[in-house]
Amino acid sequence: MACFLVPLTEAVLTSAVKGIYGKVVTKSTISEAEKNLKLESFNSKVSILQKMLYGGSFLLAIEHIYHGEVVFYPPFLTAMKDPSDTVEMLKEMSTVGVSMAVLVTAVWGIGLFVSHLLKKSKKAQLS
Repeated sequence: MACFLVPLTEAVLTSAVKGIYGKVVTKSTISEAEKNLKLESFNSKVSILQKMLYGGSFLLAIEHIYHGEVVFYPPFLTAMKDPSDTVEMLKEMSTVGVSMAVLVTAVWGIGLFVSHLLKKSKKAQLS
């Protein structure tokens, strides 16, 4: 019903963290070149996660609209019309939504780890 809201919330929070991190790095005392390198590396990694979360949330929202679970008039989520449906919706968000958000973040983390290992092995081969 509203499971797409959990990964969407994570994506919004990730965007906020990305902005805050940028401000913190620019205020640090390291050289300008190091600042740019850190920001570029962090932004590229976090951008991948954001695209995964926003994209998945968008596709799930479209699917929920197609099935009539999300409508374009208040209360927008059809499960919020009836209190018993709202309880079911919150349960789905806390199980399915959280599971999806954790899985997407884990896949992203594994991808970063594999990328790091490949870069490390490439450097070792060149040495």
